[in-house]
Amino acid sequence: MSDERPALSSVEELVRAAAPATEGGLEDLDAAAVAFSERGRAASDSERAALRDALTRLCLPFAGRLARRYRGRGESSEDIEQVARLGLVKAIDRYDPARGSFTAYAVITISGEIKRHFRDKTWGVHVPRRVQDLSLEVGHATIVLTSMLSRTPTAAEIAGRLGLTPEAVREAQESAAGYSPASLNAPIGGAGDDGAEFGDLLGSPDADLDLVDDRVTVADLLLRLPARERRMLALRFYGNRTQADIAAELGISQMHVSRLLTRALSWLREAMLSDVPPRWEGADDRAEHHPVQVEAVREGDTVVARVRGEVDRDTAERLRIGLRHAIALGGKERVVIDLSGVPLLDAAGVAVLVDAASAAAVAEVPLTLTGARPYVAGILKVTGLARLMTA
Repeated sequence: MSDERPALSSVEELVRAAAPATEGGLEDLDAAAVAFSERGRAASDSERAALRDALTRLCLPFAGRLARRYRGRGESSEDIEQVARLGLVKAIDRYDPARGSFTAYAVITISGEIKRHFRDKTWGVHVPRRVQDLSLEVGHATIVLTSMLSRTPTAAEIAGRLGLTPEAVREAQESAAGYSPASLNAPIGGAGDDGAEFGDLLGSPDADLDLVDDRVTVADLLLRLPARERRMLALRFYGNRTQADIAAELGISQMHVSRLLTRALSWLREAMLSDVPPRWEGADDRAEHHPVQVEAVREGDTVVARVRGEVDRDTAERLRIGLRHAIALGGKERVVIDLSGVPLLDAAGVAVLVDAASAAAVAEVPLTLTGARPYVAGILKVTGLARLMTA
């Protein structure tokens, strides 16, 4: 009878190399890894895959033991074990026997994979890695100091132990709350709270949201009003000015201010309730009560054109005619336009003044503006007419 035994397969040799020396002992994973490396060099792709699977099965209990070290940290044991197995596969694929013990290398690789999982996947709120690592250090130092001091340490004490600033410690403590934030759907109270959740306690209805449509509509309607009425409404409701203040600024009576505000507000109310805004009926009345008057008089070698009244699109043509007459009256003499009696000037009035300046330049007549009230002066400064203004 022959004493020859059947040749062992590569996988069987790998298993035998890892067999524990004593019954009940742990597998020699270092010997198995060395055998895997030696036999894998000359093996075909299919044989090497079988060897890799065999070594992975041998090491699974080892990965499980490492995973159990991280129990009770907010992640399920199954998830941690899966991450540990992923680290094990990476360790097997990257292992080089020339670098030392496989077991030591696998411990580092698997632990690193688990820690990376906790750092990148388990934080409820994303924070920078620097703060994550600092939170772990602060947490460990807090446990140590609590044991030493028999009380909760202060931020300054933790900072002194870690060589940090108290501000950095407080930042880490605040960021640690983002690791496991409370759910807004967490139930609160007892059985009589009708399933109330934590999120129900946060926030409240914003009453201003109901006013968005009205504000947008009013803003559009205000643009349809003449400049004088818009200014009066702005002074009254945004500037909190009294009717007497408005009357003094515009150079009209308080009673007239009251009538104009009432008419503008009535029109706005009607327009808000209508699909089509009603026609503004205030132009004729304004022209009748506040016509523009231009009085051109000669004072020595100067022609002074004194303007009185509000200048808008309804009265601008009268101003144009009056200023053209003053320029013609002056010949080549200096013309001064006195605006002290003009409480309101809109775009149409500005266009007339620009036209008058151009006509004076063509006729080679010196032209200046004087006496403008603050509101009118502000308009002139932004329209390029400031160069013609004098005190």
